[in-house]
Amino acid sequence: MPAVKIQLKGQFALDRQCTEPLSLQIVRRLQAAIDAGHLARGVRLPSTRELARTLGVSRNTVLTAYEELAARGLVSGRRGAGMYVRGPAAFFGFDFRTVMREAQYPLRRVELRDPDGNPVVISY
Repeated sequence: MPAVKIQLKGQFALDRQCTEPLSLQIVRRLQAAIDAGHLARGVRLPSTRELARTLGVSRNTVLTAYEELAARGLVSGRRGAGMYVRGPAAFFGFDFRTVMREAQYPLRRVELRDPDGNPVVISY
């Protein structure tokens, strides 16, 4: 991944009078930048602390925004490694290897027994 640092200061300001939550405002603006090609695939987003300080919001607000962007498939990352732009969803093809790798094993498995003593396994 390229070591490109993006500058968000002055690129967008949050409207604190708006009824839309601040985290969704961040999501909307970052998604628009990604869709427009201003943030290319592989660009590292600022850390949650850095972006929170720049925008004057809580770190939890930025965490929520990044989680929403990840859920939409626009960014990916691991704890401590940073968040990277994956690109607009329209540019993705079906990658069989990625799907199989991510779906190989469930994260958690709980084994229980029902009232009759039969085993019940919950994987999530």
